[in-house]
Amino acid sequence: MRNINKDNITDVFMEYMGDEVPPRLHEVMESLVKHLHAFAKEVNLTHEEWQVGIEFLERSGEISDAERHEFVLLSDVLGLSSLVDMLHSHPEGTSSSVLGPFHISGAPPLEIGGDLKGRFEGEVLIAEGIVKDTEGNPIEGATVDIWQTAPNGLYSSQDPDQDTYSFHGLQTTGADGRYAFTSVKPVEYTVPSDGPVGDILNATGRHPWRPSHLHFIIKAEGFRDLVTEVFPDDDPYLDEDTVFGVRDDLVMSYKQMPAGSFPDGFALSGTVDEPYLRVDFDLTLVRE
Repeated sequence: MRNINKDNITDVFMEYMGDEVPPRLHEVMESLVKHLHAFAKEVNLTHEEWQVGIEFLERSGEISDAERHEFVLLSDVLGLSSLVDMLHSHPEGTSSSVLGPFHISGAPPLEIGGDLKGRFEGEVLIAEGIVKDTEGNPIEGATVDIWQTAPNGLYSSQDPDQDTYSFHGLQTTGADGRYAFTSVKPVEYTVPSDGPVGDILNATGRHPWRPSHLHFIIKAEGFRDLVTEVFPDDDPYLDEDTVFGVRDDLVMSYKQMPAGSFPDGFALSGTVDEPYLRVDFDLTLVRE
């Protein structure tokens, strides 16, 4: 078509799409371009602003590598990651929450009661719970992929002083559906703000802080995968998470436990004499 103008360009785009385009791709592309064109017209986007946007995307690609995923981080701070999570969370199951840009696949097996703390200093934490279905039955054979930051607020992929799988572990539930491990109390931390995403945060007057949390990916045959994270109720950033990951049902409470009460059945049993923290948090999966 030769007579393309600002009023018909969106329709012309759709006419240019082939007849064999899969229906879902056709639906997504139609909506994407419709909203993209509407955005440009609504703000009267200038050439200079368009160029800044292109350069932003180029910089995001240049700074991304196997350990840093700037486009995932961009999706997180714009709220898109959390919105997709909320669109597909099932009301009867544990809410999903953002995967984040620092998950590492292939975490080593961690026995029930195993330890993630290792050589690191910090307040000892026992975390345990039951992986169950929506009727409250424990799920046997569920895999629970666990990860968190070190006490310095960095994930292992960000910190050359940590081993690759520091604070990462993979547990498999038994007939009781139980997961259990020891670690250190997670700390609040900032998302990377030294790149293009940081520029957006600074330009819009936003901080880069996330509340402290534990990450989980739970998988079990016959159930929907669950990607989530849980947050302590006393964290100062609980109500202003920069990636919008907090949900009511993902907020938990630490219990302060007295010295001398550390239970049996853990890798650290018999070695912890000081007070420690404990949290019990069940995870509910929904059948496919």
